Amino acid sequence: MTVPARLPAGPIPSLRRNRRLATSLSAWLFVLPAVVFVGVFFGYPIVKNIVMSFQDYTTATFFTGEAPWTGLTNYIEVFSSSLFGTTLLNTALFTVGSISVQFVIGLALALFFKRNFPLSGFLRSLLLLPWLLPLIASSAVWKWILDQDSGALNQFLGLFGIAPVPWLVSPSLALVAVIGVNIWLGIPFNTTILYSGLQAVPDELYEAASLDGATGWRAFWYITWPSIRSVVSVVIVLGVVYTLKVVDIILGLTGGGPANSTQTLATWAYEKSFVQFSFGGGAAVSNILIAVSLVFAVVYLSLNRKPVDE
Repeated sequence: MTVPARLPAGPIPSLRRNRRLATSLSAWLFVLPAVVFVGVFFGYPIVKNIVMSFQDYTTATFFTGEAPWTGLTNYIEVFSSSLFGTTLLNTALFTVGSISVQFVIGLALALFFKRNFPLSGFLRSLLLLPWLLPLIASSAVWKWILDQDSGALNQFLGLFGIAPVPWLVSPSLALVAVIGVNIWLGIPFNTTILYSGLQAVPDELYEAASLDGATGWRAFWYITWPSIRSVVSVVIVLGVVYTLKVVDIILGLTGGGPANSTQTLATWAYEKSFVQFSFGGGAAVSNILIAVSLVFAVVYLSLNRKPVDE
């Protein structure tokens, strides 16, 4: 009987390596367009913003092309400004006040719509309207509603004998009014994401828990909340990052006033860049805002990673 000749063992490992290399290369070719897109439209602006914050970048730079290197001067001016503490406090109050109320109302509405009652789909679609409207248009409408003299809200309160309230012109009320408008705009986002998370919770868990007497609040605490904790983390992180950079709502309602009572880091960066035309100073403020967002995201996700895994 003739024994078939064996192929040389040498070329086979080489052929396998070539196949792995070809597979890896083809994978990178598919990813390359996304990498280029992120680098051009996200990476370059961030790097450019960081470089600008160390330069005396003004309107003259667009004509001369010269932006003298100033080192940490822009950051020193920002931190030593009397407005820095005010904007930092306003940013914290605006963010915490908006996110906390948006989340509570959004979760309550998500639980309400989970019952799938008649017209629930229609009502959910109506709930998305504030989210779909342009923010500058929404702020213009709310500015008319909250106007002290002819605003719809004060006219309604006047029916009950309540004097007109200076919602947008009082330093003690303007920030509250702005937070209220931002809450109204953010509720649809919270409701939509949390509702999708609730839909992923199996009904069998509630049926099994009901046999042990876990209904109502107990079912929510021991079944619903642990099941949607990862979704909650995403909602809060995205909500905080979005709220920190809100500019158009505040500019449309108060312009940062009165007396800087609604001035935040985001609006201060806008004012420095496009009102005072100090692009280096505006870049420094925006970099501080980016750093605050990153610190919050990292700390929050680190604290919630273990409970979510469990």
